[in-house]
Amino acid sequence: MIKVLKPGLATSVQDLGREGYYHLGIPPSGALDQYALSAANQLVGNPANSAALECTLLGPELEFQQDALVAVCGAQMTPKVDGVDMHLDTAFEVKAGQVLRFDFPKAGARAYLAVAGGIDVPVVLGSRSTYALGALGGFQGRRLVMGDELPVGTASGKGRVGASLPMALRQSLGGEITLRVVPGLYYERLTLAAADSFFAEAWTVGSEADRIGYRFKGGSPLSFQPREQPFGAGSDPSNIVDSCYPIGSIQVPAGLEPIILHRDAVSGGGYAMIGTVISADLDLVGQMQPNQKARFVAVTLEEALQARRSYKKKLSCLSKLFPS
Repeated sequence: MIKVLKPGLATSVQDLGREGYYHLGIPPSGALDQYALSAANQLVGNPANSAALECTLLGPELEFQQDALVAVCGAQMTPKVDGVDMHLDTAFEVKAGQVLRFDFPKAGARAYLAVAGGIDVPVVLGSRSTYALGALGGFQGRRLVMGDELPVGTASGKGRVGASLPMALRQSLGGEITLRVVPGLYYERLTLAAADSFFAEAWTVGSEADRIGYRFKGGSPLSFQPREQPFGAGSDPSNIVDSCYPIGSIQVPAGLEPIILHRDAVSGGGYAMIGTVISADLDLVGQMQPNQKARFVAVTLEEALQARRSYKKKLSCLSKLFPS
């Protein structure tokens, strides 16, 4: 059992997500940085999809009621056991009665704390992930609060203290980020000048960025082609007749601030999607801090598929190094 002394800013239980229900309006949820969660789990001998804690910007303070093997991957939020710094991307032990805290993030926004045996909350629709907007899954369908007591499953015994990610498999976070985008589904609605400026200019993450979507500011307003308003579409120039929203799709309400929809996003609505961030770059989006800068670069579908293959190859390297 793990007792929550302080919950942090937005700590929740996540695994790799709840697939297969988006057509019913239930998003996949799951870790915004899928690679970091997978890595942390495998360092402690868990299957990659085990439930762990996603800790956002300000980490929690946790008292362990039992000995545990843990690992922290993702954002550079140094874990501390009774005030002593522990290494990131490395499995370490926490004894019963000890308290785990986190330093402020030097880079990245979300750290993933995996515990050998996993966080043993109920499975809901095939996943332990938290979808807070729908009060579904996780620990009582919400973020953690002070006084929560998290059950821990039975460890596999395959993890070991000191297991560490090779440098080649560690993430590089911080600085200006490049996000690859496949233009569409309503990209042709933009004027040529707006399409050019969207990819030419740097954009800054807004303070409203969360698990539902990342809002970007600081670029030139985007203009849309003149049109006769279709029946069923709103009057905003970016409105369309309702359509499905892919995870990673980019909408620009009123042409002002692009929003990248992420893993807790609603499944459809009435804003035009000018493109979709490729799946291989969604982890990067989830690790961006407010005020961090990004540039968008257009890629073809073939390039996106090649990037996905490379991403999956990196995940397979984890499973070969740390078989669960």
